[in-house]
Amino acid sequence: MTKIFTSPSTYIQGEGELFNSAQYLEKHGKSILLLADESVLKIVGNELNDYLLDNNFTVKIVVFNGEASELEIKRISEIVQKEQSEIIIGLGGGKTIDTAKAVGDNFKITVVSAPTIASTDAPCSRLSVIYTDDGQFDHYRFYNENPQIVLLDTKVIAGAPVELLISGIADALATNVEATDVRQAQTDNMVAGKQTLAAKAIGQACEDTLFQYAQLAIAANKAHVTTEALNRVIEANTLLSGLGFESGGLAAAHAIHDGFTALKGDIHKLSHGQKVAYGTLVELILNGSDYQRFEKFLKFDLELGLPTTLAEMNLDQVSDEDLMKVAQQACSKDDTMNRMPGTITPNDVFAAIKAVDEYSRDYQAKKR
Repeated sequence: MTKIFTSPSTYIQGEGELFNSAQYLEKHGKSILLLADESVLKIVGNELNDYLLDNNFTVKIVVFNGEASELEIKRISEIVQKEQSEIIIGLGGGKTIDTAKAVGDNFKITVVSAPTIASTDAPCSRLSVIYTDDGQFDHYRFYNENPQIVLLDTKVIAGAPVELLISGIADALATNVEATDVRQAQTDNMVAGKQTLAAKAIGQACEDTLFQYAQLAIAANKAHVTTEALNRVIEANTLLSGLGFESGGLAAAHAIHDGFTALKGDIHKLSHGQKVAYGTLVELILNGSDYQRFEKFLKFDLELGLPTTLAEMNLDQVSDEDLMKVAQQACSKDDTMNRMPGTITPNDVFAAIKAVDEYSRDYQAKKR
């Protein structure tokens, strides 16, 4: 049995760290491609560009088109080749960072993950989720190493909309649920090895931190201030969840999220984390959790305003036929449902999706 644990080379988290980054970056080169979408450029990207220029870096700004697709990766790769960039900085959300990792891998240059929100666990991992140009899950792309630098400016993250922090909490809350099922099944983590004791401990620490500090962190984020609680949750959403999902493994929750990409319509107005939240509840049904553990997650989701019914997923009119498409996509051989204990079929997934909806509607009706 081979156990594998993987992590970024350097993780930096603190107020103002984007504008203290020259000392870390200069060890890797002076020519930078800065990838960010238009809104992130306005919020902090243009200011970061000025800081880098003042510190004698050469910077090429590239506006991210919004989808981590093969076409977008190819477009940006051509620019890197032309500019002969030594470093690529993915500044923004998960899809921006996943695209930067793919481009960096194409040329074996330094990758810097610089999330401006704590909404996903993408920044630390050595994989990318690749989508089609219209946003449907396509495949995972795996790399030989993690980003060299993960850089979080908590002042910037505290200024982001609170809905994004809540989405990250929902995403991170799946970490220990999935890692526990992977461990029980004795299947591989995301780097083709078995879990270490460190991965197990990190997954549990992630879950414990979220249940203990989420509400206090949300209050701080609403006030746009950094507190110890917010710092803890940012770390849980990004570092603990990132290490925990990769070295612990993904299972049903994220496969369910990917299954929802088979649908069209208003479900895609929801964030990654909101869809993962529903997928986590589905996994708790699939793994046979008792009602106390299920209700612990359900109550927490409801307190955070996360979707726990099909109507709240904008699927109140969804047909059984379409839900079966979700279940079939979730059970794709290219996804992670096969890391669950036992054999999970599309029929099992379909039933669990329906059961979550029914349980949550009944639970909420009793609480009125």
